[in-house]
Amino acid sequence: MQFEFFPSRTMTFYIAKMFAVRIVAVLLMLVLVLQMLDLLSESGSILAAPGNGQAQLLTYVSLRFPQLVSRFLPYSVLLATIITLMTLNQNSEVIAMKASGLSAHQVLAPLFLVAAVTSLVTFAFNERVVARSTATLKAWEAADYGPIPVDSGVKTNVWLQDGQNILFARSVTGEGAAIRMSDVSWYRRDPTGMVTEIVTAPSASYAKPGWRFDRPTAFDVQSARQTDLPGPQVYAQGVEPVQVVIKNVDADGESVTHLSRSIEAIRAAGFRTGEIDGKWWHKFSGPLSALLMPLLGATAAFGLARSGHLFIRAIGGMALGFAYFVVDNAALAMGNFGGYPPLLAAWAPFFLFLLIGETVLVRTEE
Repeated sequence: MQFEFFPSRTMTFYIAKMFAVRIVAVLLMLVLVLQMLDLLSESGSILAAPGNGQAQLLTYVSLRFPQLVSRFLPYSVLLATIITLMTLNQNSEVIAMKASGLSAHQVLAPLFLVAAVTSLVTFAFNERVVARSTATLKAWEAADYGPIPVDSGVKTNVWLQDGQNILFARSVTGEGAAIRMSDVSWYRRDPTGMVTEIVTAPSASYAKPGWRFDRPTAFDVQSARQTDLPGPQVYAQGVEPVQVVIKNVDADGESVTHLSRSIEAIRAAGFRTGEIDGKWWHKFSGPLSALLMPLLGATAAFGLARSGHLFIRAIGGMALGFAYFVVDNAALAMGNFGGYPPLLAAWAPFFLFLLIGETVLVRTEE
């Protein structure tokens, strides 16, 4: 039995295949161009690290490529929608389909099908590939493109506030009371914010409270005198292990499951999680943006037979699609600052433009 939402099986496959091919073509074009530009801007920093060469450039490309694919896939769906519908219009195929009794939604049904599959693939790709590559790339950047830290929960270049003082660790491993810091520094500051003393150590462990510095060395800024301190010393008693987790929660570099655990840890410590909550919800609403693109780009297809303003309608569909991305980013930023509840910040743009796109589609079909 033929499902009425779709046109015939042959027409569905024909339009869906045309749409899918154009998505891939546009995505490859965008990503390759942007990858080359990005590599040109970063190659100097990568090659400046001792021992780096062509292999490290290829490593950077392999880590950056998934990020670019994930970010520009919705744009590719939008542009592919407009190209596909313009092609169908120029061949008078949309006119023929509507003359056969198909509605605008039935004409767009194959595009929605491909877009839905794209959304699911994007979500899985973000979870399995993009999150890992983002975490690894950020760790590599934090190490100034030196040896990449092992991907085992290692956090690099961690800065923590201890009242008016500052605790710094080059790398942090482990969780909870088992956390170990390497290459640590503690900066004592006076009430004006000036550093008066710097205590360094090759490693530190949690002392409940504070952090036990092994073989510490103190440097007095005023006298410029360095002193080896006897035995382990405890510093930064105001810094708790949970602060290390809070300081290093990177929503882009964590999967939904891992990010959920981080949010629970932060809440258990009594801290607000509004910004991270918004990013957690956006991990679901973001991939679904591909599902909106056929609807927002549909102004390039309908009403053309009467008006003939193909280029103008194509620009209108493109503008409507790009407006969604602008509003989506703005809403997420407002949510991060506490202007909107996280759930509203992540989902309001999606449903707003769903309503706008449906309204425009109905009006252009009249």
